[in-house]
Amino acid sequence: MAAPNPWMVLPFVLLLGAMAFAPLRAPQWWLRHYARVALGLGAVTLGYYLLVSRDLPRVLHTGHDYASFIALIGSLFVVSGGIHISVKGEATPRANVIFLFVGAVIANVLGTTGAAMLLIRPWIRMNRYRVTAHHIVFFIFIVANAGGCLTPIGDPPLFLGYLQGVPFWWIAKNCWPMWATGVGILLAVFYVVDRINFLRAPRAVREQETAHETWRFEGLPNLFFLAVILGAVFVHRPIFLREALMVAAAAGSWFTTSESVHAANDFNFHPVREVAILFAGIFATMMPALDWLNLNAGSLLGPRPSPGIFFWGTGILSSALDNAPTYLGFLNALFGVSGAKGITELLHQHPASLLAISIGAVFFGAATYIGNGPNFMVKAIADQRKIRVPTFLEFVIKFTLPFLLPALLAVWLLFFRG
Repeated sequence: MAAPNPWMVLPFVLLLGAMAFAPLRAPQWWLRHYARVALGLGAVTLGYYLLVSRDLPRVLHTGHDYASFIALIGSLFVVSGGIHISVKGEATPRANVIFLFVGAVIANVLGTTGAAMLLIRPWIRMNRYRVTAHHIVFFIFIVANAGGCLTPIGDPPLFLGYLQGVPFWWIAKNCWPMWATGVGILLAVFYVVDRINFLRAPRAVREQETAHETWRFEGLPNLFFLAVILGAVFVHRPIFLREALMVAAAAGSWFTTSESVHAANDFNFHPVREVAILFAGIFATMMPALDWLNLNAGSLLGPRPSPGIFFWGTGILSSALDNAPTYLGFLNALFGVSGAKGITELLHQHPASLLAISIGAVFFGAATYIGNGPNFMVKAIADQRKIRVPTFLEFVIKFTLPFLLPALLAVWLLFFRG
């Protein structure tokens, strides 16, 4: 792999800057032109790789990664949109904490994307009388990210590790202390924040919160289509069969789900269309940054990096890039600096560093909207429901730094400082 021109990182920086500042400074302009910005900057990078570097295999590889990503995200969005969960109107802080904890557990079975798409609508309905930004952000922190670090199915970086040879149960056996610490701290912080919000609500709203309603599950056949999608994740040959199965499951769900269920969920394709466009630009423009990382990570880390270096290095870049390719970049760097010839040798010699890469990728994926696939999807659904959610920059300043960062520091101090 040839080193990309350093200037070619600029389109990625510009796209991140536009996503961070344009919705804050010029929201109407961004709403009208975000597709032109994302696809235009992506076209600049693609032109460089095709016409200057003449690296068609790299472009095709990225295109396949994007197709797999959007097939998974889109199919889960469609199938979950065909499931309507009626919830009890008991959105007290205690009930919310229980719901988020259950969501964190489910994330390890359905994946963070599946759990987030299935539970975000009932979560919003549970809190419909006082839903605000912290409900959406902590849902992203816990259900869409940190909760899914117990199985390779839970989060895309861990699944990539499984494909590289990391044993399936090694993740659960070794990650559960970090999972319990990180999720436990986030749930405790959420309870305090939500309790303050609950007590500020008018008495009529608090009484409404505990009104009697019944749990009801509609769209049960979609669980079959959900199982097809999750099973397709493990299909690797022939090429695009996995994506075809996911699209087929989404089509089956769309045509067999009653209109009343879609109407109850206020279902439409705008959120997934927005995610597809923005991530098309992200996948294209981040190629130079990832290529540079793969070529230079070993020299940047030094000859004997500690697990903490891998934790913060993987984590910080996972918050700016998609966490799945960042995981692979640091895994390759760990092979380079350790001299290990395979996963078995790596697990024997450097288990703490591999754990640090795994936890860093999963937990820091919650730090921004683009750190992990479901984050932006959750935001798009909240936007569709007219919920006031933070912009890209507000997310980091108002929530990541004061609430997520202490949990990350605790995990580092307890498990990766040495």
